[in-house]
Amino acid sequence: MSVYVGNLSYDVTDADLTAVFAEYGTVKRVQLPTDRETGRMRGFGFVEMSTEEEETAAIEALDGADWMGRDLKVNKAKPRENRGGGGGSFGGRR
Repeated sequence: MSVYVGNLSYDVTDADLTAVFAEYGTVKRVQLPTDRETGRMRGFGFVEMSTEEEETAAIEALDGADWMGRDLKVNKAKPRENRGGGGGSFGGRR
C-alpha cells in the first residue's frame, strides 16, 4: 500500500518528499505524476514506505501539516480505478 500526498507545491522534488517521509521510516519509492502536455507536476504524489506502521505514523504526523507554504493532505492511497480505455464508438461511417 502507499500513501497519497495532496496539495503539494509544484516545486517539490522526489528528494524533498523522501526527506520528509524518511523521518517516519524507510521510504521505498516516491512518485510525482506530471501532466502529459505541460510536463508540470500535478500537485500530488505517492509515497511507499516499508511497513504499514511507518505509513500510519507519517499520515498521523503530516496530514494537515504546513509544508512549503501548503497544508498537506495525507492519507492511504486508494487503489487505482480501471477507467477501461478505448470506450465509445468513433468509427461509425454512414
